[in-house]
Amino acid sequence: MITCFYLATIQLLDKSFQKTIWLAFLSSAFLFFTLWLILGYAFSYNPFFSDGWFSGLFDWVFTKITGMLGSALIFTLTWFLFPSVLTLIITFFLERIILVVEEKHYPDLDNTRKQNLIEILGITLKFTLLSIFLNILVIPLYIIFFFLGPANLIIFYILNGYLLGKEYFELVAHRRFSPSVSRKVYVLYSVKIFWAGVINAFLMTIPILNMVTPIISTAAMVHLIQRFDDKSNEISS
Repeated sequence: MITCFYLATIQLLDKSFQKTIWLAFLSSAFLFFTLWLILGYAFSYNPFFSDGWFSGLFDWVFTKITGMLGSALIFTLTWFLFPSVLTLIITFFLERIILVVEEKHYPDLDNTRKQNLIEILGITLKFTLLSIFLNILVIPLYIIFFFLGPANLIIFYILNGYLLGKEYFELVAHRRFSPSVSRKVYVLYSVKIFWAGVINAFLMTIPILNMVTPIISTAAMVHLIQRFDDKSNEISS
């Protein structure tokens, strides 16, 4: 597992990845800024953060406190929801990333199963919408544990570890296996795939590095699936 992510990370230095890295970085930054603006706009119209609760000096103090807490909360929620929308970037770079990894590390692989853009978009949108819905659903828990301790991180890593692991597995595995075989392989290696997803979720919380995490995650999943391949051949035969 660690080897897969190590190989994926050091390959970011390859010249063949430079254009993809910059495009992914700029797209990720744009998505983060847009998500931050949307959440900020939504919270600015929340009556709890408005003035008028008290009068005079007390109202001014309350407004300042809720303003600071609101800003911190908006940034935190943006950070937690960011991985849910970040995976959309993969749709446009998926084939290029996988080909670069396979050409360097697995040049003797057989031809892949052809995937059209509709199939890739379908997988990405399915998990993106599900991830956004579930992360919004647990926002009350994020808010509660924002003041009580790091338990919100545990919730975040478990939830998004599962979602990201399954999504990246399907995006990469469907190039090699039919959907029916992919499901059987997933069941067989679900624990490893889950931990790969947890690592992905963790990387997406590291500033700057999170902007290129989709590339690392995709490349790492290519390496991981190659380690599943022998057993997968037995399943499909």
